[in-house]
Amino acid sequence: MMTNYFIKYKAMYRTIKMLFIAFASVALLHSCADNLDLKPEDDRLTGDAAFEDPAAYKQFLAKLYAGLALSGQDGPAGDPDLVGLDEGTQTYLRLLWMIQELPTDEAVIGWDDGTIKDLHYQTWTSGNEFIRTMYSRLLYQVALTNEFLRQTSDGVLADRGVEADLVAEIQGYRTEARFLRALAYYHALDVFGNVPFVTENDPIGSFLPQQIQRVDLFDYVESELLEIENLIAGPRQNEYGRADRAAVWMLLSKLYLNSEVYTGTPRYSDVITYTNNVINAGYSVSNNDPYFHLFLADNDSNGTASELIFPITFDGLNSQTWGGMTFLIHGAVGGTMNPADYGINGGWGGMRTTSAFVSKFDSTVDLIEANNNLGTQSDWGLVGSATENSWDGPDMEMFESSPNVFQLYAELVEGEMKFRFDEDWGVNYGDDGPDGSLDDGGANILIGADGTYFVTLDLNTLTYSIELFEGDQRALFYTDGQSLEIDNIAAFNQGYAIEKFRNVDVNGNAGSDSTGDFVDTDFPLFRLADAYLMYAEANLRGGGGNAGDAITYINILRQRAYGNDLGAISQNDFNLDFILDERARELFWECHRRTDLIRFGQFTTQGIWPWKGNVPQGTTTAAFRDLMPLPATDLGVNTNLTQNEGY
Repeated sequence: MMTNYFIKYKAMYRTIKMLFIAFASVALLHSCADNLDLKPEDDRLTGDAAFEDPAAYKQFLAKLYAGLALSGQDGPAGDPDLVGLDEGTQTYLRLLWMIQELPTDEAVIGWDDGTIKDLHYQTWTSGNEFIRTMYSRLLYQVALTNEFLRQTSDGVLADRGVEADLVAEIQGYRTEARFLRALAYYHALDVFGNVPFVTENDPIGSFLPQQIQRVDLFDYVESELLEIENLIAGPRQNEYGRADRAAVWMLLSKLYLNSEVYTGTPRYSDVITYTNNVINAGYSVSNNDPYFHLFLADNDSNGTASELIFPITFDGLNSQTWGGMTFLIHGAVGGTMNPADYGINGGWGGMRTTSAFVSKFDSTVDLIEANNNLGTQSDWGLVGSATENSWDGPDMEMFESSPNVFQLYAELVEGEMKFRFDEDWGVNYGDDGPDGSLDDGGANILIGADGTYFVTLDLNTLTYSIELFEGDQRALFYTDGQSLEIDNIAAFNQGYAIEKFRNVDVNGNAGSDSTGDFVDTDFPLFRLADAYLMYAEANLRGGGGNAGDAITYINILRQRAYGNDLGAISQNDFNLDFILDERARELFWECHRRTDLIRFGQFTTQGIWPWKGNVPQGTTTAAFRDLMPLPATDLGVNTNLTQNEGY
């Protein structure tokens, strides 16, 4: 696992800082205003010394992966990559999450840290320190990757006399590094549009990077991914947590899905091509494991790991940080929530969600349609005080779903019931156990509480089952002591809390850090469910593919979400409005929402949710906010940069 050698890079990393410091200092174009002096720390050792140990190449690669999760060289803090902002705040994942989630209907945050609330209000300026730090983190990640690629070029390796077998291994590392750079540039393309652009072919030194236009950066990211597609390890052939060909296909799919936003030209047929590649690569959605298992401390090894394509990995002992998943789990716990239930020692009382997002989860279902989809109506039925007509009938008729197997979705109340044929007491079944076995004329079957149930009568085996239907289990809301509406964002008990991420395993055991500070839960940056939903959207947008396949993929996700077929959709439900809402239900808090809302035209000038525009009921905002601003301080240093429109 990648986290196993996160530790190893720490000592040697101090020896390689010199390799990229000169370039990085300029590329970051750090601000000297106030205390936000975002720049790399500096050590003075030579590049050759850094690579005297052959293991240094893999250790440097580990640092590139760690750049997605950690803040510096000494976990959890003390030797940061960037200085000038709280170290826990400056991690890649934490910043990406704030940029992608806080300006949307999926999240609010109650803290008064600087200008953080401006993100949800959509009132940010080019001086916003969180936006500026996201920009700096992206360029810093690019700077590290560029230097790794310089230090692993054929010429440099030949000059060092690196042996041929190690050279071949290093070439594999280079493809992964190029993927990580493409990922950083993709996020820059998505968030900022037109950014400073540098590759390993540019010189190290004091120069001002040129600004690349969004459409040209799109072309560059695409070309990089296409070049490494057949060079990187095949799907599921790399170490867990490292990029492989399926990760490349996922990033290409996301690039093409948003091509019309980025370039003005739709590329939906390419989305179909690359999501098909992912879907056929051997990943699977486990319907034996509930949805919430995807977001637990053992999600690298429990049944849901089969769905993860590219996670950002965390380890409570070996990769400690105050950002990343530590932030997402601690920050979402507060009020009456018991921190131990989430595998941590305390909550930070920060993030909740809005009523607009809660409303995406429809608590009602069409039982008539669901029952008609089961099969043919039969003469077997339910009778009793728990049924709608009590003991006098008429019975609630069941549907034959397969030979001699009868099923029914039924609203039942606390009471008793039996199975009866043709409303005649001459043929009826109860349960004398009660043990799930049918007894001719047996005892009444107890229904313990009101609810919607899925009832199965199997005459082949003379057994039955009665399962409580609890709706969409992706609605991971904590509501005890929480109000649905938010009158005061600072009050944690206003707005439902989100229970999605936890630092416990499937058995409820806390993660490896006994202090409860740091977590083991990995973040699913790319997973199969997203590929299913991208395929479905591209099909609806005219990209080709097959609508039947798209509906099947969606119903795989909804089967897991509901635990049965009650959530299944049909062709009549299959439209773009449904896809946008379904992406929210399936992928919330996974760094997709801002991009999705922009693609659907709902982020600024149309969509409304509480506190958008700094109005309690919400209001629209200006279209220019579909892009974040370049930091004002960088514009003052680099005369090659032009600010995004509106700022």
